[in-house]
Amino acid sequence: MIRTALALAAALSLGAGLAHAADGAKIFQLQCKTCHQAKSTPMGPSLAGVAGRKIAGLTDFTYSAGLKAKAGTWTDANLDAFLAGPAKFAAGTKMPASVAAAADRTAVVAYLKTLK
Repeated sequence: MIRTALALAAALSLGAGLAHAADGAKIFQLQCKTCHQAKSTPMGPSLAGVAGRKIAGLTDFTYSAGLKAKAGTWTDANLDAFLAGPAKFAAGTKMPASVAAAADRTAVVAYLKTLK
């Protein structure tokens, strides 16, 4: 019985993650896709594989000094902080938009994790 309950909880959690990613895809299409394409452009870096990648780690995009100065990788927490306030996360960043609602940021981060 406990195993069944744990399996059900895991399945529901996975389903919630997939729902978040679907919501994140919608938000990405509306708010992010103009600048973030499959390949980096002068407007923004490619976000394929961004989850876990070194911050300012692509060689085909010119990042701001603020992002270049950041150490670490794009963890869920770093992605959330950046989306919440790009200029607060990295002064001088080129990213003009934020994602105000925490639930929307969670959904976008879940979606970004699906991009390979």
